[in-house]
Amino acid sequence: MPLYEFRCLKCQELFELLVMGQGDTVEMKCPHCGAADFERVMSTASYSMPGSGGSGPKAQSRTCAGGSCTTYDIPGPAG
Repeated sequence: MPLYEFRCLKCQELFELLVMGQGDTVEMKCPHCGAADFERVMSTASYSMPGSGGSGPKAQSRTCAGGSCTTYDIPGPAG
């Protein structure tokens, strides 16, 4: 169930549309002004990293060619 984020080109309002399935029809208009002229925007990630002792991501720091690099192992099902 992807959640898409859009910006209305008329009023600049940001809004989201949830698509439940491939065959679903979704009314594509700005909920603020009703315009049908908008662009899809890149959404930010919604993940908070708990403090020490939590079951959050484990960080691994190392030196890379461009300086220092950090890799995060985020808990969840393996892909």
